[in-house]
Amino acid sequence: MTSTGLSMNARTHPKRTVLISGASISGPALAYWLRRSGFAVTVVEKAGALRGGGYPIDIRGTATEVVRRMGILPRLRDAHIDSRRCTFLDAEGGEVASVSPHAVAGGVEGQDLEVCRGDLATILYALVRDDVEFLFDDSIDTLDQSGQRDRSGQLDRSGPGVDVTFRSGRQRTFDVVVGADGMHSHTRASVFGPEERFHRYLGYCFALFTMPNTLGLSREVMLWNTPGKAAALYAVGESDEVHAFLNFHHPEPPFDALRDPGALRDPGALRDPDAQRDLVATVFAGAGWEVPGMVNALRDADDLFFDTAGQIRMPHWSSGRVALVGDAAYAPSFLTGQGSSLALAGAYMLANALATNRDHTTAFAAYERDTHGFVTMNQTLVDNGTASLFPTTARALERRNTMLRGLVTLPSAPARPAHSALTLPDFPPG
Repeated sequence: MTSTGLSMNARTHPKRTVLISGASISGPALAYWLRRSGFAVTVVEKAGALRGGGYPIDIRGTATEVVRRMGILPRLRDAHIDSRRCTFLDAEGGEVASVSPHAVAGGVEGQDLEVCRGDLATILYALVRDDVEFLFDDSIDTLDQSGQRDRSGQLDRSGPGVDVTFRSGRQRTFDVVVGADGMHSHTRASVFGPEERFHRYLGYCFALFTMPNTLGLSREVMLWNTPGKAAALYAVGESDEVHAFLNFHHPEPPFDALRDPGALRDPGALRDPDAQRDLVATVFAGAGWEVPGMVNALRDADDLFFDTAGQIRMPHWSSGRVALVGDAAYAPSFLTGQGSSLALAGAYMLANALATNRDHTTAFAAYERDTHGFVTMNQTLVDNGTASLFPTTARALERRNTMLRGLVTLPSAPARPAHSALTLPDFPPG
């Protein structure tokens, strides 16, 4: 009797299949929660292997509760960088102020986490690799929501689904597809249209890379500023390398050096990396402090990441059986420091909605309804003074420096309400 009942239930409610594009932060986090709820999950990643390294990222507020519920909070605390000071410098390299990083970021000391992006990605991957199918060195080529393929690959329009053709040539059908493939999402471009429809440019360009730690820095940040330009060296521990950061104001996106906005098949393809290096070198020509050495290191860096500070703002994060999560749906920009936190919280909310509602339309509507306000609050941090750390005029720079000198005498800035504005629902049992 029980056996027959289970068999009938399995036929009535077969295991739902989900394809997730992207294996960085939101993708594996979403995979964890969906797998826990009984979904059959596949993650496709265009890189040949899990990507390590990367700049330090923050996990704050609601996202801290997400990682606690995932059981990885102790491991992340072990990986916590625990930066001890942030020193701001003037044009000649003289000290303006040295403050606690929490005083600048509005974080909660002892609760918020700062880890290298690669460490978070590795921990998330280890959590799901044995229960989730990963397809590395591949990506989605086309998505078709008009029919469904049977196991032999033939089109069967008797059932709903998303027919996916991969770059490798394999073809599969999934109940739901989720784009977790970053700010320059190919999934979003394929289903919703070109990035420029949703991209809000914030007026800055930046370059990230690693270079030798010639200053002997340890668990600290040194940030040099002149109007419209910033250079930072970030030491995450006792290492012979530091993360270098060059940021500059640019009224319009420098399209000659940026990704090709019309490259639908590969929105991440670079037009000309050498043009990026030339642009940065031109902007910072004649700069003081350690900037000339940073520009020289930029020329030889094999891990250069160049992009604009921007946000993705969309009226809806789903279409049919395809949804977006993390930066693909609502990138807040590095100026908010909330990209990873939104990715983790958004993955939880999307998985919870799908686990609670068998109908994908109802699930996606719940996901957007319950998460949109939280996203908006964090994206608007850039309009509420977050970008003031990178002033574009001499007057604004002096105001910022005065503010920083005041922070030296304060224990810490209050936590930003946006970080914890979302109360997580209980996750349904698997």
